[in-house]
Amino acid sequence: MIDKIKLAFSLLLLALGIAGFYLFEDKAMVVRILAVLAGIVASVAVAWTSPQGKQALSFFNESVAEAKRVVWPTRQETIQTTLAVAVLVMIMAAFLALVDIGFAYMVQWIMGRGA
Repeated sequence: MIDKIKLAFSLLLLALGIAGFYLFEDKAMVVRILAVLAGIVASVAVAWTSPQGKQALSFFNESVAEAKRVVWPTRQETIQTTLAVAVLVMIMAAFLALVDIGFAYMVQWIMGRGA
């Protein structure tokens, strides 16, 4: 039960940070942004004390580790793939344009309006 209260309190802190942005509308923009950031930081700090927060932190750390293992394509591979996609898009656009024109003529012919 205490974990649910922590998460609810975390959401309340986040909401208060966002509300602070609107409550301080007569203040400088820096103060308004700091109110939101303070709400976010406080919310995250409280949320990480719960098991769900610890799971989220663990998931974030694992995601960063997995992203470091990704093999990114070289510049040449990226350019070649982009060109292949662009050519395929142009071919499909031309094909669909021809099909559309063909259907338009067929509908006009069926309706007796001539082509």
